[in-house]
Amino acid sequence: MSKLVVKSNHLIQASYTLGLVEQRLILMSIVTARESGDGIRADTLCHIRAEDYARLFDVTRQAAYKALAEAVDTLFSRRVTVECFDPSLQRIVPLTVRWVTAMNYLENEALVTLRFGPEVIPHITRLEANFTSYDLQQVANLKSAYAVRLYELLICWRSTGKTPVFTIEDFRGQMGLHPDEYQRMGAFKERVLDLAVQQINQHTDISVSYQQHKQGRLIVGFSFSFEQKRVIEPVPLPTRKPKAQTQKTAEPVETWDRLHALELKSCQAVQPELTREMVEQQAKQQGKSMIQVMQQIQIAAVVRRNPA
Repeated sequence: MSKLVVKSNHLIQASYTLGLVEQRLILMSIVTARESGDGIRADTLCHIRAEDYARLFDVTRQAAYKALAEAVDTLFSRRVTVECFDPSLQRIVPLTVRWVTAMNYLENEALVTLRFGPEVIPHITRLEANFTSYDLQQVANLKSAYAVRLYELLICWRSTGKTPVFTIEDFRGQMGLHPDEYQRMGAFKERVLDLAVQQINQHTDISVSYQQHKQGRLIVGFSFSFEQKRVIEPVPLPTRKPKAQTQKTAEPVETWDRLHALELKSCQAVQPELTREMVEQQAKQQGKSMIQVMQQIQIAAVVRRNPA
């Protein structure tokens, strides 16, 4: 099953500092809550098990135990700036909030429990036109926190395949860098930018390149161009060993929900005549899920716009 992550574009483009393990915990929490069917509310406690972390990100259990225990000590203090409506001012204002309001690691059970902050929740749960969806599989093999952030940032512009120019200051903030980190351009490109681009090109479904923008001899910004890979090789997710079966089990029934409606709307931007019935028919003929069919339609549109 596709492990879908949904985040607000405002949240993806916000400036925040998270380590790789912290990012993975947040992404796994989003996926777990969505797959449970309950979603995320202000009182929702999300649970992440070390064995699932180890399986998904291909690390040993001992490494997972250590990573989760350490992340609990740091994630609780992490902050992000989001946009919230202020009823007194009657307008949207930026607000710095915690990612989580409660968090704990149960060592005997190797289990992380966390609760998202109420101001963050709307940015990771609502499915609207300005939200970005992607598979957790696409970032599972990224070892750099900067690569995860850059991938999330890029796919906000999946429909065009190119980004606007980010100033150096804005881009550093979006990558979660402190002002005193990698101040020399050579170190920044080697440790952050080039490393992230290399991992994205090697492990995800897109190929990306970047352009430097200068004023005189000084680099003042970057922009990115990317395209869907012609041959998509999904990153395999390790799975639990299936129990012995004497007969074939029935495939789970796929139901049409708000996510499907969002994907259909995106498809209709490039293929206006497409209907839900047509998607259902193609899915049945190809033996694929309706989400996969609609993603293929969008990928084909990107390929047509970017011929080799």
